[in-house]
Amino acid sequence: MARADRVSLLTYLRLFRRDILSAQPARLYRAWMAEFRTPFFRSYLCNDPKLVDLVLKDRPDDFPKSNRIRAGLEPLLGNSVFVTNGETWKRQRRIIDPAFEGGRLRDTFPAMVAAGEAAVARMRSRAGDAVGAEVEVEEEMSHAAADVIFRTLFSIPIEHETAARVFHEFRAYQRTQPILNLAAFLPLPRWFPRLHRGRTKASARVIRDLITRLTETRAAEIRAGRAPDDLATKIMTTADPRTGECFTPSEMVDQVAIFFLAGHETSASALAWSLYLLALSPDVQERVATEAASLGEAPDFTAVNRLRYTRDVFREALRLYPPVPMMVRQNTKPETFRDRMVKPGAQVVLSPWHLQRHERLWEDPDAFCPARWQTDQGRQSAREAYMPFSAGPRVCTGAGFAMVEGVLLLAMLARAFRFDRIEGADPIPVAHLTVRSETGIRLQVTPRI
Repeated sequence: MARADRVSLLTYLRLFRRDILSAQPARLYRAWMAEFRTPFFRSYLCNDPKLVDLVLKDRPDDFPKSNRIRAGLEPLLGNSVFVTNGETWKRQRRIIDPAFEGGRLRDTFPAMVAAGEAAVARMRSRAGDAVGAEVEVEEEMSHAAADVIFRTLFSIPIEHETAARVFHEFRAYQRTQPILNLAAFLPLPRWFPRLHRGRTKASARVIRDLITRLTETRAAEIRAGRAPDDLATKIMTTADPRTGECFTPSEMVDQVAIFFLAGHETSASALAWSLYLLALSPDVQERVATEAASLGEAPDFTAVNRLRYTRDVFREALRLYPPVPMMVRQNTKPETFRDRMVKPGAQVVLSPWHLQRHERLWEDPDAFCPARWQTDQGRQSAREAYMPFSAGPRVCTGAGFAMVEGVLLLAMLARAFRFDRIEGADPIPVAHLTVRSETGIRLQVTPRI
């Protein structure tokens, strides 16, 4: 996974473009902080929990999101809440956050169940009879997570023509787009081309055109008074309490793009790795399957509360394979990090991938151990070094949504199937937009019932 401690800048850039994870040295799993120098800027990876809290919780306005992240994602995300800062970001969150409050999660739950049932049916057709079959579960989970998003956001299943086209284009997009593109390393003026791959830009244009059609159709339904009461309607009709203004149509396209990225890519990644971890741990898998039997044929929202062990399994999968492995902030003022002067404009990297496997913060950090979440030591480690959804004011607005979705779908799948490892086919994690496998995640899938 990790590279040698010292490599040339050219080698680092080549590794970085291929995969951000293998471009990092092994010492980062032990270090409290590390400094990286390029000809154009310096970056500081911070694993010290006090520094993480400083940046994300104590003084977040002094550490806005880096524009270098924006350079890589702008073709798809435009001016969405994921890349904005300051007052623009605060206004966007004031409009978006009410759609993801607790009561709305209860309202979206039936759509999640329907998507889970559809995922079980699709996988049953792949797995065949009781003998089972080899299934690429990463692709299956991408399909399932996209279905959840379309059902909860626009009240349409993945089989809807436009939804299906967005899904297939997004699969092409995420395989060509790293978290940061090379333009993020260069001090280029705004007018200079961002060096995106041609396929990346083409897919982004198609996705945004399709999302525009969906939002325009929904806007017309709202005006006619016949729009379904789903997340899209809620967000498009919510006014900023300070200004009284709603999102414009173009702003809504930006936000839907990030909902699809955050709600589809991240959930798909977490679910696929969860299934792989269950395949490695048959005892854990059987316990999840037994617990999932309590769901019944028509689970209601309270059923998720009974899935306590499944929740710990999903948490542990998020710890080992956080969908977003790194976050980049930029300091606006002179700082002192661990007795080192940090000039304004430096890049501050917070890495869930390293923090959640840190040798000095977790017991047996590379082990898959759901039981750790019920120990005092495990809970203490989580308080200091667990942030798969970020933390502080910029914590993912859909974190609660993702935890309900992930636990529910994992339980429904484990109840319906047994997942087994395929000898010689263990996945290698790489970071595109999210942490995925280099060649997919292939498991032997056998129906239980």
